[in-house]
Order: sequence, then C-alpha cells, then structure tokens
Amino acid sequence: MISTKNKQMKKLALFITATLLMTSCVPKKKYVALEEKYKHTRGTLQKTRLEKEQLEQRFAKIEKRVENYNNKLNSLRDINSDLQKDNDVKLDVVGNTVISNSMKRKMRETLKNVDQSELAKAKTLQDSMNLAVSYSLKKSIDTSDLENTDDVDINIDNTVVMISVSDKMLFNTASYRVNRKAHRILKKLADIIKSEPSMEVMIEGHTDSRPIRNEVIEDNWDLSVKRATSIVRVLEKRYGIESDRLIAAGRGSSVPLVDNNSSKNRARNRRTKIMILPNLDKFFGLMAREEVLQP
Repeated sequence: MISTKNKQMKKLALFITATLLMTSCVPKKKYVALEEKYKHTRGTLQKTRLEKEQLEQRFAKIEKRVENYNNKLNSLRDINSDLQKDNDVKLDVVGNTVISNSMKRKMRETLKNVDQSELAKAKTLQDSMNLAVSYSLKKSIDTSDLENTDDVDINIDNTVVMISVSDKMLFNTASYRVNRKAHRILKKLADIIKSEPSMEVMIEGHTDSRPIRNEVIEDNWDLSVKRATSIVRVLEKRYGIESDRLIAAGRGSSVPLVDNNSSKNRARNRRTKIMILPNLDKFFGLMAREEVLQP
C-alpha cells in the first residue's frame, strides 16, 4: 500500500514539475522576442539619428554655399551699381558747361522732339545741347507779352534767353532807383522767370560812355552795378524770386551795342540785360520727370 502511494506521489510530483517547467518556458520566449524587437528598434533609432545628423550637416553646407553665393551676387550688384553711378557721373566739358552721361541721356530724349532738319545741323555735343535747351526753353517760357520793340529785345542764343530792356523803361536819367512804370515789365519778367524753376537769372547793367560822378555814384561801373542790384531787389522782394537764383552784375560802358557817337546810339547802349541761364542739372532733371515731351 505504502509503495503504491509513494509511486503515486512521485508521479504527481513529476507532473507538477513538468507543468511548472512548461508554464515557465512561455514568458521567457516572449521576453526574448521583445528584447530582440527592442534591440532592433533601438538600432533603427540610432541609425535614423545618425542619418538625421548627416542630413543636417549636408543641409548646413548647402545653406552656407547659398549664403556665399548670395553674398557674391549682392557684391556683384553693388559693383555694377557703383559702375553705373560712376558712368552716370562721368563728365564732359562742353564749352563752359560740364555735362554728365545721365544728363546726355535726358538730352537725347528731348532731341527726339526737335525738328530733324535742325538736328541734322548739330555736329558736336555742344550743338546738340544747345538744341535741346533751346527747344525746351521755347516750349516752357512764354515771352509773347514782351514784344520786340526798340525798348525791349528778346533773343534765345544757344542755351541763354536774353532780354534787353532800355533804361528809359526802368530808371530816370542818371538814377539807379526803379521808377513806377518799370513794374509792368518787371512783373512780366518775374512771371517768365518763375515759369522755369531750373533757371538762374543774371541782371546785367550797361551804361553809355559819358562819365558820371556825384554824391552817390562813383562812375559808370558803379551806376551799372547799382541799377542791376535795384532790379534784383524788386524781383526778390516784390515778386518773390528766390535770392539764390538771382545774380547782379555791372558792365559799365565796356560792352556797347553800337558806337557811342550819337545820342541815339548812346540811348541804345544804356540798357539792362536780363539773362536767363540754364542750370543743366536741374534743367534736365525736371525734364526727366515729365511723362511725355510733346513736340
């Protein structure tokens, strides 16, 4: 009996042990599988991180190359801009005037409107400049109210508008004070001057050759300067012409129109000359802002 029980107990123990062994083997396999999967995932992550770092390094190199390229491109643009500016300010001396390449370009635009037969006569840059300025002066300055008479003479000589007014219309004999009847013509002159803001104005006094001397006038030089200065003051204070556009000069009897051998000739030589002079930088600059220059 006892041996039979012992045998049964041994069988039971063996069964339990086998069962325990069998049940303990299943989690271990799962653990091993999970561990392998973890190792694989970790390896993949490390590989991804390495690839990411390599891509970032390559991208940084590309960004640096792009930055260097843009810097070179900007540098070339700056050089080109500087060269263009240098080219624009390259100067040519034309007569007594200095003209830049940018001014020449604006001048050529104006010359497109000039009569072609007149343009064909232009042989030099000076000729072309004179044509361009004269065209624009005639277009912008209205002298129709100042008819050419024995007392008022108007000419456009190259780039200068010259208006010569007999002194009897402006001053009393041997005086430099502007008389009342002068204001009619000075108002018209002021309107002409205001119509072209790119112009400077020289008022030039002239006398005949007869000597003059009194308490306030030293000689003909003194009289011619005082008369020019009187006109400048009227244009500035009464008619609002900017002082920086006005120049007063006296020539005395040194530049006569005719010989001072008769009263009639001496009357012609006693005159005030208003010269409207182009400031070419301003002149062509203003023309460039016009949308269209109509012939």
